[in-house]
This record gives sequence, C-alpha cells and structure tokens, in this order.
Amino acid sequence: MAEKTAIVTGAGSGIGRACALGLLADGWTVVLVGRRKEVLEETAALAPAGGRDRAHPASADITDPAAVDNLFGSVVDRFGHLDVLFNNAADVMPYTPTENVRIEDWHRVMDSIATGTFLCSRAAFRVMKEQTPRGGRIINNGAPSAQAPRPDSIAFTAAKHAVAGLTRSLSLDGRRYDISCGQIDIGNVTPQDRPQPAVLQADGSRRVEPTMDVRHVVDMVRTMAALPLGVNIQSVLVMPSAMPYVGRG
Repeated sequence: MAEKTAIVTGAGSGIGRACALGLLADGWTVVLVGRRKEVLEETAALAPAGGRDRAHPASADITDPAAVDNLFGSVVDRFGHLDVLFNNAADVMPYTPTENVRIEDWHRVMDSIATGTFLCSRAAFRVMKEQTPRGGRIINNGAPSAQAPRPDSIAFTAAKHAVAGLTRSLSLDGRRYDISCGQIDIGNVTPQDRPQPAVLQADGSRRVEPTMDVRHVVDMVRTMAALPLGVNIQSVLVMPSAMPYVGRG
C-alpha cells in the first residue's frame, strides 16, 4: 500500500492495541496514543515483522485541548499527512445506580469518551481539510449501549449516545472536505487477561454472556480504514450472535 498514517487512541491495551497491530500488519504507519508511554511502547514491541519502525508511541491526554492540538501538530510535522483517526480511548466505571453516581466519575467518563472524541476529531478536521490530497477518515468506537443500555450505566450510556451524535455530525460536516466518518459498535469481546465476568441484566440478575475474539473487531476496523474516501460504512455493529442485545431487557 502507499504510505498511510493513522492515529489510534487508547492504543495501550485491549481493542485499541489489537486494532493498531492490525493496521500495522496492513502496512500503515500508526501513531499509538494514550496517557501511559510504557504501555504504548509495549504495543509497539508487539508489532508484526517489519512493522516496528512504523509504530510510534505518543503519550497525550485526549481530554486536554492543548495536548490534542500538540499531538496532531507533531503528526503533521513528522509525517506530512493524516489518513485515519480511530477514536477508541475511554474511561469506564463499575455498574452504579444512577442516584449513587459521583459527579467526578460522570465527568471522567464523559470527558474521556465524548470530549476526547470531539477534540481529536476537531483536530483531525483541521488537518484533513488542508492537506494535499484533501480528506481523510474518522472511525469512532461506539457501543450497543447507545441503542440498548445496560442497567446502572448512565454515564457510559450517555457518553456513547454522544459519540453516535458526533459520528453523524462529523459525517455530514465532513462531506465538503472529503472527510468520511463512520462508527463501529462493539459487542462482548473475550477478555484476554481475566475470566469473563457475569454481566448485570435488566431483570437484576447477572449472567455470563457469549463473547467473540477481538480479531473480528480488528478485521472490521481494517476494512473501514482501507475504503476509498468515496465509500463509507456509516455504522456497523459487530457482536456475538448469541449476545443478549436484540430484545435486551
């Protein structure tokens, strides 16, 4: 492939790490973004053969406007262009009844998911509309919770609703700049470092739900990233077939 540059936020673990490694395997230059440099360097060390020199750890707080602007400025200075942004970073919190949610936890979750997605997308717009050739692609990590929430998850659910709105607005506003924006909603992924927990259900019970390998998510992100700018996957849900989502509750 011709040299392409991507930014992946939350690249130090989980879905972000897996998708960054997938893009590296496809020949992308990938800027690995997160708050902790050491875990980003661990991701870079896992790059496939020939990909290590295209993996670039960059520690940044995506809830800080100045830090985000500096990050994107450094990417342009170093690589000259930006082709894909994968907004993946997110802070979460345990299931908590609405009346017990602390305001600091609300802000932490909302800032990391909604505000972080906005700030990185705003910076990407500024780069993509001015570069030559013009345009680029933004992929947002949404969640099934934006359509069918789980109990006691008001902060996460509200933040992912915000991401869905951001995706639609970015997709519309990006048309005049050849910027495409789509969203991937991700169902239960098999944990790699701990047993699968029992998940709270709408009737108050807890159930161990079906999961899927993260490679299915990686394959979809790789597909979305590789599309020509004239084609877009606006929204896609990837989940285990038996996961309780359709008819949840």
